[in-house]
Amino acid sequence: MAGAYIHIPFCSHICYYCDFNKVFIEGQPVDDYVDMLIREMNLVMASHPDERIETVYVGGGTPTTLTPAQLERLITGIRAALHFDAGEFTFEANPNDLLTTDKLQVLHDNGVNRLSIGVQSFNDDILKRIGRTHRAADVYQAIANARKVGFENLSIDLIFRLPQQTREDFLASLHQALDLDLPHYSTYSLILERKTIFYNLMRKGRLQLPNQDTEADMYQDAIDLMVTHGLAQYEISNFAKPGYQCQHNLLYWRNDHYFGFGAGAFGYVGRDRYHNFGPIQQYLAPLHDHKVPVIEHHLVPLEEQVEEEMFLGLRTREGVSRQRFADRYHMSVEAVYGELLDQLVDQQLLEVDDQRIRLTNKGQFLGNEVFQQFLLDDQLV
Repeated sequence: MAGAYIHIPFCSHICYYCDFNKVFIEGQPVDDYVDMLIREMNLVMASHPDERIETVYVGGGTPTTLTPAQLERLITGIRAALHFDAGEFTFEANPNDLLTTDKLQVLHDNGVNRLSIGVQSFNDDILKRIGRTHRAADVYQAIANARKVGFENLSIDLIFRLPQQTREDFLASLHQALDLDLPHYSTYSLILERKTIFYNLMRKGRLQLPNQDTEADMYQDAIDLMVTHGLAQYEISNFAKPGYQCQHNLLYWRNDHYFGFGAGAFGYVGRDRYHNFGPIQQYLAPLHDHKVPVIEHHLVPLEEQVEEEMFLGLRTREGVSRQRFADRYHMSVEAVYGELLDQLVDQQLLEVDDQRIRLTNKGQFLGNEVFQQFLLDDQLV
């Protein structure tokens, strides 16, 4: 059992904080890309005829920059190549691609059952400042249209620690988001990634960001408000009503396997972590010759598997399962990390019981610092 991630690298506009593999859609060979993406799925799955795909997630870029006809062609190809008949089927979307129902109708009619919509803020000035082209009014129209065609499983993303953003402003966006009464929300602190406009502005001293205390307050506000609206925090950045946790993302956090299709996509199958060519033409060229477009394979050693089991599992509120760890690696968590666990419990960063190991509330705010301590210096035998 595995998931499948499918990458659509096209955007109508490049946001100032985004470092994902993406290109302006104008002048790009979009139809050829869709055809070759389907070819890649067929080539790869021919080597895994018995693999059952449980979740499909189409991300980007912006998948909804595709035309209705291209979306239909893509989804039909996904279902045929992956033998994907049932399960969570997510598309990422931008609000300004959903101002009419034509694309939404194609998605819904072809079995897409979950939408993840990039909202980021309800403040129009901040949206301009971060390079978004939609406005708050577009969000309301997009949600109304999605519901009109029959979508129930809807999620929106919010970002905090944005340039010149105040705690009060983020609180206002939180309230507006929660007033929509959606079953799932994601909220992330801005990360300055290399090769982004914001990173370059930061290096020039021209980016004013909230300080760390304000950032922590914003995160706590999100946690508190989500809880009061019946949304449980099931991962550091994700909140859901019962039964609406994103199953595809849970697959990542449980360190399970997934196929990656599309330009720049990563996959993890067995011990093989592989990476596709990123530039569009370099991705397409081998597929025109009926060859898979993988640029690199990495056979994940035991130590790295164990580290990732801890990093990823600790991101979730359910934490790391002792039994699952023992079944996978034929050793106990204590055999690898016994002394470290004691230290982190003493520092009130971890809580440990007979079944699971979890971050405390304090540990959630210091997640990256905690995760780094699970890096292994020695080889496991």
